[in-house]
Amino acid sequence: MSKMLLLQGNQAVAEGAIAAGVRFFAGYPITPSTEVAEQLARALPQVGGKFIQMEDEIAGIGAIIGAALTGKKVMTATSGPGFSLKQELIGYAVIAEIPMVIVNVMRVGPSTGQPTSPAQGDVMQARWGTHGDHPIVALTPTTVTECFDLTVKAYDIAEKYRTPVILLVDEVVGHMRERIDLPDFDTVAKPERKRPTVAPAEYKAYKADADLVPAMADFGSGYRWHVTGLVHDETGFPKGTPAATVECLERLHNKLEMHRDDIMMSESYQLDDADIAIVAYGGTARTAYDVVDRARAEGLKVGLFRPITIWPFADKEIAALAKKVKHVVVAEMNYGQYVLEVQRAVAGQAPVTFHGKYNNEAITPDELYATVKGLA
Repeated sequence: MSKMLLLQGNQAVAEGAIAAGVRFFAGYPITPSTEVAEQLARALPQVGGKFIQMEDEIAGIGAIIGAALTGKKVMTATSGPGFSLKQELIGYAVIAEIPMVIVNVMRVGPSTGQPTSPAQGDVMQARWGTHGDHPIVALTPTTVTECFDLTVKAYDIAEKYRTPVILLVDEVVGHMRERIDLPDFDTVAKPERKRPTVAPAEYKAYKADADLVPAMADFGSGYRWHVTGLVHDETGFPKGTPAATVECLERLHNKLEMHRDDIMMSESYQLDDADIAIVAYGGTARTAYDVVDRARAEGLKVGLFRPITIWPFADKEIAALAKKVKHVVVAEMNYGQYVLEVQRAVAGQAPVTFHGKYNNEAITPDELYATVKGLA
């Protein structure tokens, strides 16, 4: 049976992890993500899982890489400074195709910044924080219920497509409390990665099927395979030719592009006849809903486009939106990050106005409404 609870967003993330089948967490406590670890420290032993506090952030992601290779669903959680430390191993997980979920509850930066203050300053770091031309998936919730649902979805994507997934939460959503109707965890789908169907002697860890996703054998199951951060061929062993590099990188990108319809999620609110479209995500979208309703009550045709999958970028959706509206307003708690991608996709079809805030406080409805009304 489902149960009604009052939970923080961070706590809902932990509940979603358990429901999705996570049985290993390794990390290092850091505000404002610590509640994710605290909740899992209590819950994992009750379901036969393991929790370990590592000596630092790098060890945290290194440990979950190892556990994922043995077949476990895994999670680590952090905030901006810790997310920075994890970047090299995020890249390793991308090229080695190791499924995992990394939770980043964003706070003000750079460096130690303001540890308990809300921000959305890690958007571009989520996309480009690790080096090289790599694809990435990042999801961003707006409600406590979405913290649960998108955590489950993150594992669906990670396991099906053998890729790390970033759950990009801002402090507003991570720390606020809302009522949530938690489902019976037995009813929650628990996706499993594709397993090999060939004998161990015939197994090639990076030989992909038509869906571009290779089967993944568990370490210790009798299958032996080589894992490396170097460009590799189907066997997993390094191969330094130009052709091997192109083949490896193109498959990593095409693997996600092929399944874009399953990965890409967004919401359109009051956009059918809108003249002004607000683009907002995470905690800022909560402000935008109020602004849209207030504008509509005053006869202004305003709507909201909310990216839920923040990476890959909703370029097709934004481009289509720009053809229908007279103005686009991008609201985010940073100095200007997602707005750059919106401007690129809009491509001059409509003016783009940036409403940014980076002073330790969330964007208020009055502030955003003033911007919108000034354009009407």
